[in-house]
Amino acid sequence: MLVSTKWLSEYVNTQGLNPKDLGEKITRSGIEVDAVIDRSQGMTNVVVGYVKEKVKHPEADKLNICQVDVGDEITQIICGAPNVDAGQKVIVARPGAVLPGGIKIKKAKLRGEISNGMICSLQELGIEGRLVSKAYAEGIYVLPETAVPGESALPLLGLDDIVLELGLTPNRSDALSMLGVAYEVGAILSEDMKYPEASYTESIEKAEDYIKLRVDAIEENPLYIAKVVKNVQVKESPLWLQNRLMAAGVRPHNNVVDITNYVLMEYGQPLHAFDYDRLATKEIVVRLANEEEKIVTLDDQERTLKSNHLVITNGKEPVALAGVMGGANSEVHDGTTTVVIESAYFTASSVRQSSKDHNLRSDASARYEKGVDPNRVVLAAERAASLLAELAGGEVLAGSVVVDKLDKSPAEVIVSPDFINSRLGMKISLEDMTSILTRLKFDFQVANGYLYIKAPTRRQDIKIPEDIVEEIARMYGYDEIPMTLPVEESKPGGLTSYQAKRRQVRGFMEGAGLYQAITYSLTSKEMAQKFALESAPVTELLMPMSEERSTLRQSLIPHLLEAVTYNTARQADTVALYEIGSVFLGETESGLPQEQEHLAGVIAGKWVEHSWQGEKKSVDFFVLKGIVGGLMDLLGHTADLTFERTVVEGMHPGRTASIQLAGVEIGIIGQLHPAEQKARDLKETYVFELNLVKVLTKEVETLYYAPVSKFPSITRDIALVVEREKAAGELQAIIQQSGGKLLKAVHLFDLYEGEKMEPGKKSIAFSLTYFDPERTLTDEEVVNAHNKVLKALAEQAGAELRG
Repeated sequence: MLVSTKWLSEYVNTQGLNPKDLGEKITRSGIEVDAVIDRSQGMTNVVVGYVKEKVKHPEADKLNICQVDVGDEITQIICGAPNVDAGQKVIVARPGAVLPGGIKIKKAKLRGEISNGMICSLQELGIEGRLVSKAYAEGIYVLPETAVPGESALPLLGLDDIVLELGLTPNRSDALSMLGVAYEVGAILSEDMKYPEASYTESIEKAEDYIKLRVDAIEENPLYIAKVVKNVQVKESPLWLQNRLMAAGVRPHNNVVDITNYVLMEYGQPLHAFDYDRLATKEIVVRLANEEEKIVTLDDQERTLKSNHLVITNGKEPVALAGVMGGANSEVHDGTTTVVIESAYFTASSVRQSSKDHNLRSDASARYEKGVDPNRVVLAAERAASLLAELAGGEVLAGSVVVDKLDKSPAEVIVSPDFINSRLGMKISLEDMTSILTRLKFDFQVANGYLYIKAPTRRQDIKIPEDIVEEIARMYGYDEIPMTLPVEESKPGGLTSYQAKRRQVRGFMEGAGLYQAITYSLTSKEMAQKFALESAPVTELLMPMSEERSTLRQSLIPHLLEAVTYNTARQADTVALYEIGSVFLGETESGLPQEQEHLAGVIAGKWVEHSWQGEKKSVDFFVLKGIVGGLMDLLGHTADLTFERTVVEGMHPGRTASIQLAGVEIGIIGQLHPAEQKARDLKETYVFELNLVKVLTKEVETLYYAPVSKFPSITRDIALVVEREKAAGELQAIIQQSGGKLLKAVHLFDLYEGEKMEPGKKSIAFSLTYFDPERTLTDEEVVNAHNKVLKALAEQAGAELRG
């Protein structure tokens, strides 16, 4: 909402108050002032000029040489505007003038002729083109005959004004009008406000003899008023009216349309003017539209109506989309002589439906959607009739044609001062509260320790006691509310253990070189369960936007693979992504999907590339396994972490493992199946996914530190010949279990499958470290422990020492 401070001063006394200070007071009272706009924009030396003579420039067809009276002299100015002519009063920027944007005007020579300044358009004075009347959109602006040459043009154009831009919240629709803002400012400054006068001489003819009215949709339109004004002269609005509309962000058209827009901005009540003769039937019928009915609105768009759209008709065809926009078939034009003024109360839901369905928003619909004051409907109609009589020479017919079924009673709120103070945590006296309510123009009584308040109908947001608490607080001053600490013992805010660990996970993954990705929770039904860690019923949307986004995912991997495909298709040689997100598994007892947080990662391409050293290393299974292992080490789960070969659909059968924590499966890791890689147009790609909830909620044993021992360790290497299908992890587990307390570490360091091995066999080599922190081991102790290991390997795994 744009509020002209000069216009505002007509309703409430703001004299002696700087507009910036006024804006600050309004902001502190609860309505934020987004900007304080100086319409002059620092302009100087811009005056009224009178064009005494105009001749064509001898060297340029599109330029004119004008002799312009600027008060103290007649000066020559070259002008290229197509509408400049002798006898006009125009806006002149004299040499030395400063225009918006810091543009300085100097004497100049154009095609050999001197130009002492510039004849200006409104756009050159900083007024937006969308606000300039169509008559002057392509040329200079012509001032009225009463303008005096030599005087400053800024006051004449309303550019000596400061405009406040209000950032209104949806509940404060009362401030979508000058009178609403005046009420607010009056309450802030403890000043009374005054309504504009609406007086005129009625004709002896009656409006009801000219127009008939019927409302068939009372629920959507409980109040409708029609006034008739004859002998109207449609012409350009006076300059003061145009200036106020432009300051409010509204484009002037003609005096009839401008008056309806002016009253809209003044009262917050939308109006519409119909050409009486174009109504043809001399009847207005308000009804719901017929299905597939057509109307051409004022923007020359044909619109197809639905049965829930409210329309104004002449009894035969629609002439307006109620509360949104008028129809072209009843538009006021230059030949209009009789006008029907519509002032009505349309329900917010009805207007919102029409506006939404037609993607059509207007100043009128914005106000109807938020709720208008039912007690201003009549006042606005009378104000418009008065202005039509004054500015268009109209003859207002006696009375109005009215259908009124609207309840205009105010909302009643009962609240105690103690309730207000307890909610605010402070002590405001009853006297201060009643003073604030008086300033706000709220009707109230004090009885039995309670405030009985009747909220004015202009304040549609006042419904419950908490609304009164807010009014008292904001007018008393939010700055006056004392700062206090909670009485009860409280703990400072912080992350939960789970949140802190999740933050560690993010830091580790990014430190390992993976970028975080955020993908859709919705996928196709075919992809929903692919790579899922556990099987559960899927959750499908009732009305999906598309089949590709119809089902909640049960794995993060598919969407990460889509991201890899997207990036590699754009010449990204290496892609490393991770995501922490939710998967959805079946339903809970409440009927909602069971949401579970997972961690997934995907890497493809080169992992190491040092071109200067000629070193390159492609991603492989062990790179990703190392990342997972490092993460588990950070979280304190290394001792419980194991990898076991498994088969997962869509993944390589020989390069896929399940990730287990203390014997419980928590995820999968491996390479995509070659067929899957080909289908996605990928090279070797490795993925993993973990149930993050199981990982982060698992308790970690207390960490103990021991001093470095002064006693040496003894290392023994063994090469074992085993069946090719025997897993190295199984052998390592046997060694750890049978090695006793002296065996401190087991490390796999070699795998051989070659010509010298028997068919179906392989050689696996381990390094075993024996150590006692309290003494030096003897060879006999190490040999005994080592023999136990070899015996267990032979008995449990059929392993033989390689000769």
